[in-house]
Amino acid sequence: MTRPALIKIDLSSINNAEELHSTLCNSLNFPNWYGRNWDAFWDAITALVELPQALEFSGWDVFSARMPHDAKMLQQCLTELASKFPDLAPQVR
Repeated sequence: MTRPALIKIDLSSINNAEELHSTLCNSLNFPNWYGRNWDAFWDAITALVELPQALEFSGWDVFSARMPHDAKMLQQCLTELASKFPDLAPQVR
């Protein structure tokens, strides 16, 4: 299967963790039974789905100001993915 070139995710209207994980689930084609938490996110990006070659987040400044903990967790997961599994990791824009 060929990895998609780019997936764009708009975070500007995200107001809570449920909305964030729902958006990530839909955008990245996670299975319906995705647990919608950071442990489940890690499992999904490392073993359940093929990520695109690049991820582009819009509205990051608004999102990270509104939800600093979740912004930090998302960034940590993607940074750790790039460190541990560079062949799986998308370029993040």
